[in-house]
Amino acid sequence: MRFKILLAFVLSCVLSTSVIANENYSSELDTEAQAIDPKFKVSNDAELVEMIPEIVQEQAKPTTMTSPKPTTKTTTQTTKPSRPISPRPNNGVTPRNQTKSFLETAGALKVSEDFYLGELGFDISYDNGYDWSNPNNPVAPPVIPSHAAGGYVITSQRLQEIRSNLMYWYFDKDTNGGRGDYQYDIHASMTQLHKNLNFRLPFFGFVYNYTRLSLNGYLEFSDPPEYLTYPLVFPVKDWPKRRDPSFIGIWFSKCRVGRIYPTDIDQRTPGVYFRLERDLITTDRFGVEVRERTMWDIREGVVGAETFIPKHVLIATWKNVSFAGGIDNALFTTNTFQMVLATDEVYTYAIYNYDLLKWSSNTEAGGDTTTGEGGVPAFVGFNAGNGTRSYEYTPYSQQMVIRDLTGRGWGNGFPGRHLFRIDEQILIGSCNKDIDASHLPLTFAPEAGNMLGGTVVNITGPCFDPKKRVTCHFDTEDVLGTFVNTNRVICVQPFLKAEGWVRFEISIGNQRFKWRGRYFVETPALATEKIFFETEDVHKKSPDQIQISWDPYNLTSNGNANIMISLWGYREVTIYPQLEYIDSIEAGLTNTGSYVIYPKNYVNRNNYNNDLQFGFLQINLTNPEQYSGLKISPTLWSRPIPLGWYFNKQWERKHGLRWPEALCENWVRNDRYLRTFTGDLPLCPCTLEQAVYDKGRYRPDKECDKDSNPTCLRHKNAIHCVVSGNPVAEGAEQQCCYDRYGFLMLTQDQVWGSRPRRNHNLGKMPWNEAGKVPTLSNWFHDMRPWYSCCHWQKEQSVNCETFRFERRPTQDCVGYQAPGVSGVFGDPHFITFDGTQYTFNGLGEFVLSRSVAADRRFEVQGRFEQVPKNQYGPVMATQLTALAMRGNTTTTIEVRLRPKFARWRYALDVLADGRRIYFDRESMRFQHFDGVTVYTPTYLLNQSQVVVMFDSGVGVEVVENEGFMTGRVYLPWDFINKTAGLFGNWSFNALDDFALPDGTVANLNLNNFQQIYYNFGLKWMLADRNIPGVGTALFSRENGRTASYYSNASFVPNFVKEPQDFLPSNRSYDVERAEELCGESYQCRYDYGMTLNTDMAHFTKNYYDSLVNIRNLNSKRVVSCGVLETPRFGRKLSFDFMPGAKIAFECNEGFVLMGDQRRECMANGLWNVPEYGYTYCLREYSFQIPFQNIANPLVDFVIFYMNFLCNRLLGPI
Repeated sequence: MRFKILLAFVLSCVLSTSVIANENYSSELDTEAQAIDPKFKVSNDAELVEMIPEIVQEQAKPTTMTSPKPTTKTTTQTTKPSRPISPRPNNGVTPRNQTKSFLETAGALKVSEDFYLGELGFDISYDNGYDWSNPNNPVAPPVIPSHAAGGYVITSQRLQEIRSNLMYWYFDKDTNGGRGDYQYDIHASMTQLHKNLNFRLPFFGFVYNYTRLSLNGYLEFSDPPEYLTYPLVFPVKDWPKRRDPSFIGIWFSKCRVGRIYPTDIDQRTPGVYFRLERDLITTDRFGVEVRERTMWDIREGVVGAETFIPKHVLIATWKNVSFAGGIDNALFTTNTFQMVLATDEVYTYAIYNYDLLKWSSNTEAGGDTTTGEGGVPAFVGFNAGNGTRSYEYTPYSQQMVIRDLTGRGWGNGFPGRHLFRIDEQILIGSCNKDIDASHLPLTFAPEAGNMLGGTVVNITGPCFDPKKRVTCHFDTEDVLGTFVNTNRVICVQPFLKAEGWVRFEISIGNQRFKWRGRYFVETPALATEKIFFETEDVHKKSPDQIQISWDPYNLTSNGNANIMISLWGYREVTIYPQLEYIDSIEAGLTNTGSYVIYPKNYVNRNNYNNDLQFGFLQINLTNPEQYSGLKISPTLWSRPIPLGWYFNKQWERKHGLRWPEALCENWVRNDRYLRTFTGDLPLCPCTLEQAVYDKGRYRPDKECDKDSNPTCLRHKNAIHCVVSGNPVAEGAEQQCCYDRYGFLMLTQDQVWGSRPRRNHNLGKMPWNEAGKVPTLSNWFHDMRPWYSCCHWQKEQSVNCETFRFERRPTQDCVGYQAPGVSGVFGDPHFITFDGTQYTFNGLGEFVLSRSVAADRRFEVQGRFEQVPKNQYGPVMATQLTALAMRGNTTTTIEVRLRPKFARWRYALDVLADGRRIYFDRESMRFQHFDGVTVYTPTYLLNQSQVVVMFDSGVGVEVVENEGFMTGRVYLPWDFINKTAGLFGNWSFNALDDFALPDGTVANLNLNNFQQIYYNFGLKWMLADRNIPGVGTALFSRENGRTASYYSNASFVPNFVKEPQDFLPSNRSYDVERAEELCGESYQCRYDYGMTLNTDMAHFTKNYYDSLVNIRNLNSKRVVSCGVLETPRFGRKLSFDFMPGAKIAFECNEGFVLMGDQRRECMANGLWNVPEYGYTYCLREYSFQIPFQNIANPLVDFVIFYMNFLCNRLLGPI
């Protein structure tokens, strides 16, 4: 009892002290507030909450405030004593000595006598008592992040409920008596706070693990300019002289914390709020609701985000902020807006929510001091910083229509919500009805689809009206769009006879096609694989079963949906290509993702289109409207497949048991009528090493690639194949395959050998004619007959030998000429086509190599920028940062080194005619443009190596490591004595390497860097105008940066070669370190001595060694004796054709070898002189009397010829 009395006494003292403290503070507040504005009187009965809210009475006393004023108290009556009901000791009332500064920075608090501010304490238990239904609840929920199984499961009704509000959560209180999300440290004298994110936030190509929250309506990642000039222009053109900030700007304008009226519904404190929800793989209620709400808002709001799952969410809210520079009453003119960032650390999305916009410009920008209007409105958009890229959200940013942001966007159906994808490029996720121009950008996904059609393309751009027709224009084909909502329509891509990037446009109603984009058409052979064959049975003549699988979510998320599997085929019998429906394989099948086809179920079918020999499986929804509410269905296609498994019994009834022979002979007969196509094809390299380093003519064959697809289905025993990168003039394609020893595989030796192709997989313009369709013509003329002639017959059958020896024989490598190679690397150092090595530290844009021949033009240009400072100051040297190149009439390709902190995902930027392209999708690793193919190796995902192949055979390879580039140019022999530039004239004579633009040759000392610099290198500097003999710069110009921005002819680099000669004597360690790192490479020693960067020294030596090795390999003459035919019904014991190879012959069982039994490849590249001049295998019955005792070469020849005729007419017995 005594203890209870003592406890009551202590509590009474505490309560009394608290009341006295509040009364003293209220009196202090009354004095300060009346000093600021005597018209307002603060009630002594009003209670001050812990964070001072900006709540101010209007000029006239409101008549709606009729609720009685409660008695002042410091605690809340409750029946649940489980949690503290008073603030923590360190969160008490503000001390007297801080009151004035607090009021001055946050704004004076003026409270009506009749207005009640609420309680200071809270009593909310974790399990119940919290009001989850109130979207404006000022109290943050009690959050205990949990990853335990069986946690909170959100219902669809609850998800719909929380998604029905424009604004996301923000709180100015929490259950522990704290300030919630409110950032009380942000005010007029300190406008930003640093926030550590502790995760990776990709933004505009860069990646950050921190941000700065600014009162001025943005999140920034670097310092803003020292002063602002209006209208704001980003990126800052004077960078790096002036700072160019990286920021996400929802309302970039100078702001101050405003005030609210007592009648405002939302009484949360005016100011800036910040909430960070990390690692959202949680099961607690709030974590689940944040994740699910954000995920579905983005998935349904941004096209292409259908699989996005947020890992981290950042919510920044500016509530009732006013403009800087206004009068006191202007504090009531406020804006409220919110930024939500969601990322999975690869993709980042931004949601801009505009709830209230009452002002547009601050006074510094020319705005009125009372209304905040009339000046330059706020900037809305994104800036990557460091002088790189920016995106201004037109037509709203810095325009009078900026206040329309609250009524536009329609993200998730909300006026005022605008969505963006911001990780690499800025892609709009909201419609725009206020913009008009002749060329408006579309946002759509996916941006690529199979040429056969059926890809559902989601489109955002203009605001759509269900009453107006939407027409989508894919290349030359039009289809009608399907309305989804104001923000989105969908179009199903039709069958397109095209490949690569094509025009994609839409029109609304009767308007012209002004909303435009570029759509990538995947060839069927290289398209993203959607239907998978578990085994190789589909390639057999008569398999028992064929197992297929697919991702059911590519059709619908409904696992009970019905689908149909159908079979299609292709033919060319007229000038018009024909993709024909054959039959249904299965209808009404449940979308389980797998199915087994039993060919025996189709043996009794009799299809009209049974002349089709190859085709595709197709899967689509049987009744799409039932599952999506739309009358369209996605379509999945397989890769091209032969159709023997389906038609074999029909062909047997039509052609007999030997139907493969009939199909093959029909093809041979037709193929003989067609033109010869191999004359223009490049010869195959003799060895794999040569093929890999012929970058201008050959690229990896995706069907047999040592790095990504070693199965080599149609080329068993091969380890790697290459194909010509561009179609020749007649549209043909060369293929070269290599065995485990690195030697060329010949069809004359084996059925798996290299085969030239009448039609390139890329087709040939115009693609809409027979023989020119990408993939389809290639399969019709080159792949299809391999099955009927060889794969479904014996290797030594007459038909297979006709295919291998006559119609598609390997072109051997006799006469192959490896390309010439030159390169630039390091600081920078050059090796010309003729092997001259020199150093030239030019600053600007220069001609590396150009053709001076009118019939075979090409240009390769390089940009060199100053090396970053080291610890001793500026480095007077330069390095390669960009390459630009173009053929005669081809697309211009540019490859740039990305900034240091933008290389986390892509190391290099690649631009085609000024537009960025990416290679991280499997189907887009190889991209073809007008006259040029660009690709990245299949084993790289970061775009650190790019190869550019021109149709002239010129190749350019760009490699990046740790921020250091090298460029190599590969030229075929057609360009001998036709080149000029810093890579010299390729003439096999190093004396004319220093040819000048006027055609004269400078006589220079290679060890005199200064002489090379002034008398040769600077002569090849590009300018903004055309210079005779030099040309015009090919680089695309961004942010007004012309050639003169980069070029500086007055720049004086270091001309001394060795570190020991140009480093001070007290830096002997650096000299020794250079020797240790570099050895005999002066280029490496020079670079280390200049930069003190071990990475640069390492990669300079690496690039130098690689270039020298490539040059040595390509300069080495490879002698080959060429094809040595295999006797029919026999075999060679070796397929070698290099000098020293000894080839022996054997015959099959039942045959006898006649003629030369072995041959040898001589050093001069010829097979030795034969003894008989022929080798063949004769059937044993041919040696019966009277010929068995005759040993006469003439009789042997007669017997051979008779056997040859019999074999040709009758086939093997």
